[in-house]
Amino acid sequence: MSDPDGADTESADVEDPDAPSEAVLDELFDTIESRKAELPEGSYTASLFTHEKGENAVLEKIGEESTETILAAKDDDLDELTYESADLVYHLLVLLAMKDLDLDDLRAELRDRF
Repeated sequence: MSDPDGADTESADVEDPDAPSEAVLDELFDTIESRKAELPEGSYTASLFTHEKGENAVLEKIGEESTETILAAKDDDLDELTYESADLVYHLLVLLAMKDLDLDDLRAELRDRF
């Protein structure tokens, strides 16, 4: 089978481009770390690292997103629960980056719990 670029691929090796990648958290965290290092103008993520409130800006967002996640779950709104959970995880990853922690630290802690 050939893909649109002319390369040969096996059908078992072709991923659905709309399917979520198992590496999405790693990719997101890499982007967060990049924004932290480069601080590009106009980047929301970079603005969290340079906010006048410091880490309190991210802590407030985590509180806000936690509340919105809880309310979505309480209302059995699965679409909203998914959306707010993604916001919560994103802001948590920003906080980990602020504290010079990473996904390996999180994975190790989770692994130690079972």
